[in-house]
Amino acid sequence: MKLVSYKTEDREHLGVFVNGHIYNLNSCDKLIPDEMNAFLQGGEELMDRAKKISKSIADGILSPKEEIFYEILAPVPHPTSCRDGYAFRQHVAAARRNRKIEMIAEFDQYPIFYFTNHNAIQGPGEIECMPDHFQKLDFELEVAIVVGKKGRNIKAAEADQYIAGYMIMNDMSARTLQMEEMLLNLGPAKGKDFSTVIGPWLVTPDELEPYKVAPKPNHVGNNYNLKMVCRVNGIEVSAGNMADMDWTFAEIIERCAYGVDILPGDVIGSGTVGTGCFLELNGTGLLNDPNYKVQWLQPGDNVEMEITGLGALTNIIRKVDTDFSILALKK
Repeated sequence: MKLVSYKTEDREHLGVFVNGHIYNLNSCDKLIPDEMNAFLQGGEELMDRAKKISKSIADGILSPKEEIFYEILAPVPHPTSCRDGYAFRQHVAAARRNRKIEMIAEFDQYPIFYFTNHNAIQGPGEIECMPDHFQKLDFELEVAIVVGKKGRNIKAAEADQYIAGYMIMNDMSARTLQMEEMLLNLGPAKGKDFSTVIGPWLVTPDELEPYKVAPKPNHVGNNYNLKMVCRVNGIEVSAGNMADMDWTFAEIIERCAYGVDILPGDVIGSGTVGTGCFLELNGTGLLNDPNYKVQWLQPGDNVEMEITGLGALTNIIRKVDTDFSILALKK
């Protein structure tokens, strides 16, 4: 099942995407809330109701009125929190090699994550960026999950049961801001907090069963053979596969939930797939060829991410008309 959040006029709604059309779930079953957060809080009972509706529509048993005039939002427009992981060893190793430093041993010892701005979640469409963001503006090609039920101190062997679904994630990054502030060893902040894009819909785990593969040796949890691609202005710039995750989402959840609650509506990203951002691509290119032409996102760029089974997420980059700069405020 593919769940979608969308807007008609000034109201947000929850729908199901079937055969290229969006249908409002609440209009089919009044027990299903008309927004994603309340739906997720309803747990497995509401999820089962929605799946029955989706199947009935797909089978032609139910013929509700489809939505015509709408704006697709992030599947979870108002997540309770947003974390981003660091699951792909290839990306980490390449980024460190490009900076001429050794691979860090701790990567293989435990999964890590950071909290990003859950109030800056966006879906398909335009992304407005400030002038300073265009100082090395970057995409990051990722997969994300949304938590479907409350839990605490969850073991990795049981953690996949807490995943309501999967989405594409683009962790937008302003590299100049990021690199400057991380010199203070506090982690990403202004370089990451302006936009995290998810979408176009939330795909429930049952739809991904045909793609399931074994996790890496000595790891626990579900993994999937899903091709991941990013195109900028129609040109493919990045390609990877979710199957290359070294740390599974189950293992990331285990760490997230240690001593704290995870909640329905929490979003957790995988971290960048290998080759999944210009920072890595530019670094590798320059390492191999000093004359390599580096690339960063520019105003007007079209960024399209496509992942097998999860759809395609498309955004247009826009520049805010202002001369306000926090880089210029440095003492």
